[in-house]
Amino acid sequence: MPQRRAITGRSQEPRARFAEELRLLREERHLTFRALAAQVGWDPTLFSKMEKGQSLGGPETVVALDTFYGTGDKLLTLWELAKADPTQFKERYREYMLREAGAVSMWHFAASNLPGVLQTPEYAAELLQQGGLSGADLDAQVAARMGRRELLLVDGAPQFRTILAETVMRSPLRDPEAWRAQLSHLLEVVKHPNVTVQVLPLSSGLHGLSNTDAMFLRGADGRSAVWIETGYSGELVQEATAVEALQLRYDRVRDLALSPDRSREFIKRMLEEAPCEPST
Repeated sequence: MPQRRAITGRSQEPRARFAEELRLLREERHLTFRALAAQVGWDPTLFSKMEKGQSLGGPETVVALDTFYGTGDKLLTLWELAKADPTQFKERYREYMLREAGAVSMWHFAASNLPGVLQTPEYAAELLQQGGLSGADLDAQVAARMGRRELLLVDGAPQFRTILAETVMRSPLRDPEAWRAQLSHLLEVVKHPNVTVQVLPLSSGLHGLSNTDAMFLRGADGRSAVWIETGYSGELVQEATAVEALQLRYDRVRDLALSPDRSREFIKRMLEEAPCEPST
């Protein structure tokens, strides 16, 4: 599997940084645009425009380049940063994404939705539709999210743990078959040694992360940060004392959760009990 590489970056402007990384990766392999196109597909002029900053390309193109170069989801992360409108894409979330790209461990708590790296295309589409996306914008965001799932599967992937509130597991998709596919996908993902999924029972009651989605990121340098979401707002917490306090809350929630083995059994039971698509 491709090796996950940390983002070192030269330019700090997202669009220029994305273009620069594309150029460096191609030149390292002594490829012309025509030779790259022969390997990956698409018109060679598209790759030229992307390196000049004249085009970002689409998520399918960027995922194909990540696969070809063996860069995990590095280019996709840079593409998402470049694509975002600077007036809307808050600096703290940009910093979070850069930290995520170089994380060696990711501890997550889900109070509302499954984390993006564990979603199926159908789950992602229905969730994004609820946020108002449709048409080409919806397709692009779903494709980008699916590309990010590779984050957990490449060589050198971070250790990933998520604790899913039972309410998340009790919020099915409208399409019964799509929901069954999502549950089956969870059972497949937890077979990877770097992925751990736990379920927090409703009977646990209120706790320190109630109504809060959180992602704890630890980098190779040992520094940690936490992305906290409540409702429609998010905050990147970096101050060491605050991170430590949130980590203590997370540890207490983990103590309340089902073990990984019992959580797998919980998901299996949900899959067995999930309704099948009515025959027509």
